[in-house]
Amino acid sequence: MTPALSDALTILGAAGIVIPAFARLRINPVIGFIMVGIIAGPYGLGSLTGQWPWLSYLSISDPEGIAPFADFGIVLLLFTIGLELSFRRLIAMRGQVFGVGAAQLFLNAALIGVALWIGGMAPRSASWLAVALAMSSTALVLPISGTQGAVGKTALAMLLFEDLALVPILLLIGAAAGSFGQIALHGTIAIAAILLVGRFVLPVLFAQAARAKKPELFLAISLLVVILSAFITAEVGLSPILGALIAGLVIAETDYGHEVELVIEPFKGLALGVFLITIGMRIDLSSLADNWIRVVGALTVVLLIKAVVTGALIRLSGGARGRRRRPDY
Repeated sequence: MTPALSDALTILGAAGIVIPAFARLRINPVIGFIMVGIIAGPYGLGSLTGQWPWLSYLSISDPEGIAPFADFGIVLLLFTIGLELSFRRLIAMRGQVFGVGAAQLFLNAALIGVALWIGGMAPRSASWLAVALAMSSTALVLPISGTQGAVGKTALAMLLFEDLALVPILLLIGAAAGSFGQIALHGTIAIAAILLVGRFVLPVLFAQAARAKKPELFLAISLLVVILSAFITAEVGLSPILGALIAGLVIAETDYGHEVELVIEPFKGLALGVFLITIGMRIDLSSLADNWIRVVGALTVVLLIKAVVTGALIRLSGGARGRRRRPDY
């Protein structure tokens, strides 16, 4: 059996076991996929294949080979978020996205940056690292929090702002490298092109697919749009997930957003599972054990800051909505 087939068997077997088992135990599959990555990855069973070659059938031998599939999972996740939102809902959520979401990111970054500076890090390095640590993984948080309910909607708003904030953050990084103007110009042209194609070309293509009554045409067109959009934004120096989010938004504006969401859902779940497995594969438990005091200390500080800031903002935003909805007597 080739390494690629062996890795595919391990991943598909993990998906077939983890999802039903954790669903039965009422545990989020996110944890299960990460655990599979830890166990089957190069720091787990993969490190023992030299002594016991048969373990290669239970481990992932080529982590780099599945990395593109993991990236595709993130792209599909942001694409489906765009499908659920649409421009109308995004505009309706602008208060939470640009209010609560912005406050969460800036406050967390400021407090984490101060903690890093006190810990001895140079101010410039502390600032950039603080911004990175203040951001959260959409792929990890949304499957746990969901998008419904007070916490889920607020979490979605925060994560959306972080995804949107990637654009100016990348532009600032480009400015530091002397390419701010080029990224801004090319990014604006790329986004405008995606919006124009979505407005005038996609409705025609989806109408033809609907007349043909073939779901695979919806799938093919959707995958073409999301991959092309992600590729274009990546080529101009922006994040590919921004292109995927915009692709979802423009498709949501058509009359076929629900059909696209149905056909893309199974692929998103499997690709997202692969991404979570790759996260687990990067965790070296022996290295963590050697530096557990520093790791636990840093993790505690970051989580404490983010928990306090995020919790306070969720309570404040919930209270504000409650006051606005209270009838006058």
